[in-house]
Amino acid sequence: MARGRELTRRDFLKLTAGSTAAMGLFLLKFPNFEKLFAASVAEVPVIWLQAGSCTGCSVSVLNSLSPRIQDVLVNQVVPGKHVSLRFHPTVMAASGDVALKAMDDTAKKKGGYVLVVEGAVSTKDNGIYCEIGERNGQGVTALDQVVALGRDAMAVIALGTCAYGGIPAAAPNPTGCKGTGAILSERGIKTPVVNLPGCPPHPDWFVGTVATVLIGGLGAVSLDSMGRPTAFYEKLIHDNCPRRGYFDQGKFAQRRSEPYCMFEMGCKGPVTYSDCPTRMWNSGTNWCVGASSPCIGCCNPGFPDKVAPFIKVEKLAALTPPSWLPPMEKQALGMNPGLAAGIGAVVGVAAGATALAVAKNNAKSEAKPKPKEKPEG
Repeated sequence: MARGRELTRRDFLKLTAGSTAAMGLFLLKFPNFEKLFAASVAEVPVIWLQAGSCTGCSVSVLNSLSPRIQDVLVNQVVPGKHVSLRFHPTVMAASGDVALKAMDDTAKKKGGYVLVVEGAVSTKDNGIYCEIGERNGQGVTALDQVVALGRDAMAVIALGTCAYGGIPAAAPNPTGCKGTGAILSERGIKTPVVNLPGCPPHPDWFVGTVATVLIGGLGAVSLDSMGRPTAFYEKLIHDNCPRRGYFDQGKFAQRRSEPYCMFEMGCKGPVTYSDCPTRMWNSGTNWCVGASSPCIGCCNPGFPDKVAPFIKVEKLAALTPPSWLPPMEKQALGMNPGLAAGIGAVVGVAAGATALAVAKNNAKSEAKPKPKEKPEG
């Protein structure tokens, strides 16, 4: 773009399609961006369903500050044009039949809306344990809503780790909860699904993905083998952790109050892909490890069961990848050999550091003069 030239809609589409998320939402601060964003995606409404969840994902995403979530989904930045959030049980003003009519009217435009599913979907007993609205005096299950709306959506965004199954699907899972992707796949529904795990997900992950999908189409979003945008889930937390230096030195915390690497306390950073260390939370204020908590792997499939216990002091000598690596991530190793190499390096380096420390202690012990034995009698 020439210097001093105003950003046109065509320039905007070229510049943003496929890059908004990758650039960490930097483009959202570009002059005139909000008007061009609204003009480009005004035609695409959003239906947001809440199934088996705590509403924490909504709370997190609605706290987006750059841009504010109302600028993305509600406000009319350009008169008469905006990304229209047609249905959201928590924040919409309408209720009852009026709210459901708004959802049903939106769903008539097949392939013309984005479906956001927050939370896990109950399947046992035909899903009667979670209902969203009613028709003809009968409750409509979240399962039926997800299947019907997911079949005709242009794209589905499974928001939060519970949209993988998550906490509602944890053992013993009495209501048969499953993730959105599994629900649609089992029924042969081919609608593309973008997974945005996290407990809760960062607002940037959602806003950046929505902007990219609506502007450039789903093809503009690069996904990993588990359907997560690589713009946010490509790098291991361990590789960008500010405590990584202590790991390389073989200094490991045994208590949460210690500033060292928390690998021995069960930190899941070496097998968790997310940009938490660099993006942080609450406008860059802090993140889990910064608050002296090991990473609990909440972005992984199978959370919480497959990454539990969250905090467990364990000596590295007894640690091997098969015993420590979550089964769901083991399955992904075939699709991502780099992860296998990474965890091997983690255990190898850490074990080496521990062995070196043990050797030094043994050497010191052997160098000390032995106390003289007292003669008998």
